[in-house]
Amino acid sequence: MIRVFIGFDPRETVAFHVLSQSIHSRASQPVSITPIMLSQLEGIMTREPNPLQSTDFSFSRFLTPYLCKYEGWAIFMDCDMLVLQDMAKLWALREDDYAVQVVKHNHVPKENTKFLGAPQTQYEKKNWSSVMLFNCEKCKALTPEYVNTASGLDLHRFHWLDGDHLIGEIPHPWNHLVAYDPTIPVNEIFNLHYTIGGPYFEEYQTTDYADEWFSEKENMLRCDQNQKGD
Repeated sequence: MIRVFIGFDPRETVAFHVLSQSIHSRASQPVSITPIMLSQLEGIMTREPNPLQSTDFSFSRFLTPYLCKYEGWAIFMDCDMLVLQDMAKLWALREDDYAVQVVKHNHVPKENTKFLGAPQTQYEKKNWSSVMLFNCEKCKALTPEYVNTASGLDLHRFHWLDGDHLIGEIPHPWNHLVAYDPTIPVNEIFNLHYTIGGPYFEEYQTTDYADEWFSEKENMLRCDQNQKGD
């Protein structure tokens, strides 16, 4: 079973469901999808919201290994994404030598704000944590106590590991940053990340690769009514 955890923010509910549709419709193996919702983490996720966090799951994403009882592997993804490839291919990239595997972006945004006026911040390893392959047994430092008290920079820069040698790499197409990375043919992309703002927000409806998102939404809403005669 491929275990996928998706960050959930009530302001982007449709994004979670369209992403889930895109995963299931292309998967060649069974996939379980779990939303990381603050409403389901009462008593576990207790830290107060930070003015710099742009989503509800900015920090709760790091509870993924805990939610897996520090056993096996799991994938975490931001909700503002669209998967265009079989998730079994990402799952097959797991390497036991690492605690976590990510796309190692060198991402330095120039703007100060992004969707819904959220602040745009700059820090080392930015967007590395937006898609993570967790080797949960090697992530026992991510206790609820640590996730609730560590700084955002310590979490997102992977300071909870003993060193960067425990961070493996996955191919760039698994986290293509829309509007930042060069525009390339969509068949060369495995996962679109609308990090500056998804097409479901009115002001971003014409962003690059918006057509692919709207097409997937239509597939999600599909309802074929086949009526049989007497």
